[in-house]
Amino acid sequence: MQRYLALLKQNPHYTRLWLSQVISMMGDWFNTVVLFALVASYSPGREGLAVSIFVLCRVLPPMLISPVAGVLVDRFDRKRLLIWSNFLRGIVVLGLLVATERPDLLWLIYALTIVQFTISSVFEPGQSALIPNLVAPQDLIPANTLVNITWSAMLALGAVIGGVVATVFGTQIALICDALSFVIAGWLILPIKPRPIERLPDHQHDTSFTEGVRYLRRTPRAAMLLLGKAGISLGNVDTLLAIYATQIFVIGQDGQFSLGIMYSVFGIGAIAGPLLFNRVNDGSVARMRRLMGIAFAATVLGWLVLGIAGSLVILCVGLFVRAICGSVNWTYSTISLQKTVPDAYMGRVFSVDMAGYYLSTVVSTIVHGSLIDLVGSQHVQWIALGTGLVALIPALVWALLVRQTEARERVGIGAENHA
Repeated sequence: MQRYLALLKQNPHYTRLWLSQVISMMGDWFNTVVLFALVASYSPGREGLAVSIFVLCRVLPPMLISPVAGVLVDRFDRKRLLIWSNFLRGIVVLGLLVATERPDLLWLIYALTIVQFTISSVFEPGQSALIPNLVAPQDLIPANTLVNITWSAMLALGAVIGGVVATVFGTQIALICDALSFVIAGWLILPIKPRPIERLPDHQHDTSFTEGVRYLRRTPRAAMLLLGKAGISLGNVDTLLAIYATQIFVIGQDGQFSLGIMYSVFGIGAIAGPLLFNRVNDGSVARMRRLMGIAFAATVLGWLVLGIAGSLVILCVGLFVRAICGSVNWTYSTISLQKTVPDAYMGRVFSVDMAGYYLSTVVSTIVHGSLIDLVGSQHVQWIALGTGLVALIPALVWALLVRQTEARERVGIGAENHA
């Protein structure tokens, strides 16, 4: 941990960005636990459909808005975009207070969630693109690892605290805490002074989204990295966890506490993933590609354990494995893109990267929600087993892409040596 502490001590601008993430993500999980449980309780007999619609409200806007968001991140001041996205999300979350008063306002929860995550579609690629302007190249691994394990720690801590606060103080207090977290996060980013974006020469300076896509088409070793987040997300845990918590392993009011436990275990696994894999990570893109391949393969195992879980303990084991793999692929695909992609393209590439992730999540959510309502929530384990089989596909595709990329790189090195 000394490497991470040294980074925070020596780089105050990065530290403020990190602290803003700590606070806003803590609030995020208050929101997540409360609203998942609320949506399920508002829809007796239609829990699978209701929760799936709610998940879609969170993931569809970023998927659709990502092309515009990427252009904004490459064209405008990234710091200001992050600040305003935090402030605006705080206002939107306050609006959710009205939507929690009675079940017939479920539509308003959906509507405000769409607005909140439309704004978030700018924040995610903006943060990933800003980090290389705050830290030295040799600090990209600890900086991104810290970002991702912070997300995981806030999941582990925030999910449990959110469940407790919602149970003890009520839903509205939990949402007020979430709104305040966004305001504080925006305020922390205000004094940050990132390095200027490295612009391309004027004759090459095209900030359109189509130019970003053309860059990916002519750079296959960057394009393959987009499978990192999208492939690992083929099979979304959120919908299934909501059913496990509210229908199978119910603890606390409407399963809020059991859902908090599940997300907490998931967060702990996500913390452990990069920390464990970093022990054998030499920082090269080639090594990270291979480590991502291991994570893809282990993801299949995690889903299969979820499918055979007869108790909350076994379920948590499967979640732990799945979380390790997801965190490793998320972290290493982000670092590899930062090491591979020019600064001027960073926002657009990360927006495509996030769009792929959200597309996988949307497809998985629709399929999971439909299957739950078709076969019944009591058969959710069979759905998890089927997801494990589907997870074999990205694992095999990734292995093939790594093999092809390494072959091209060997040919390139051989040609250079021959010359």
